[in-house]
Amino acid sequence: METKAFVIDERNAAAYAGQIAEWIREQVTTNGKNGVTLGVSGGVDSAVVACLCRLARVDLHLVIMPYGDDMERAGHLAHVMELIDAFHFPYHLFDIRPAVDALVITPAPPDVPAEQVAMSRANLRPRTRMAYLYQLAQLENRLVAGTGNLAERTVGYFTKWGDGACDLNPLAMLTKKEVYTLARFLGVPASIINKRPSAGLWDGQADEDELGITYAQIDDYILNGTSDDPAIDEAIERRATLSAHKSEKIPIFE
Repeated sequence: METKAFVIDERNAAAYAGQIAEWIREQVTTNGKNGVTLGVSGGVDSAVVACLCRLARVDLHLVIMPYGDDMERAGHLAHVMELIDAFHFPYHLFDIRPAVDALVITPAPPDVPAEQVAMSRANLRPRTRMAYLYQLAQLENRLVAGTGNLAERTVGYFTKWGDGACDLNPLAMLTKKEVYTLARFLGVPASIINKRPSAGLWDGQADEDELGITYAQIDDYILNGTSDDPAIDEAIERRATLSAHKSEKIPIFE
């Protein structure tokens, strides 16, 4: 696990928000880009990154990418629009359903468990969103911002070549608790802060239900070396081991 060199709390949130914003601005300037492209889900992570980009005074375009009416039915679209209305962010909206459905392998290979088929199809959504983000970023000479926090990265809770693909990630070394601390400081709407985290992979999906672990337990493990529950520690370590390939360099023959 990566060594964490800082902890953000209410006392230093302003200072760290400023440092992260300046880092974002440097990334844009150093790479000769016009700004940042950011996919927004209605969740706290993407909302915090949007507000940090605003604090950085970089040109930012948000991208909303529902699969049909899934974001509307789940209430995520209303939360995105609340964020946009609060800070007057420019945005694009693309329905990814036609593109995702066109990529589904039908029928699935024989003897593949139904759960495995369902997960392979669910992961098409973040991978399709990645393709939209990078096409738009290239058209407008922007960087794609990531939103994965340290808790998610520790257990590999992201889609390889999907939401794990980005040009810069301001939250990569922040625990989920630190993300919430910055959200409160930056003025993210309370409806977004208080909602249950969801990757939006399917209807009714909730991160902690899928993981079988809470973000608070993962944060404790990161900061203290243990969640105070040996079974949870084992589950975290097992997930970290199984997902290590997501963060490692691609093996090459030399």
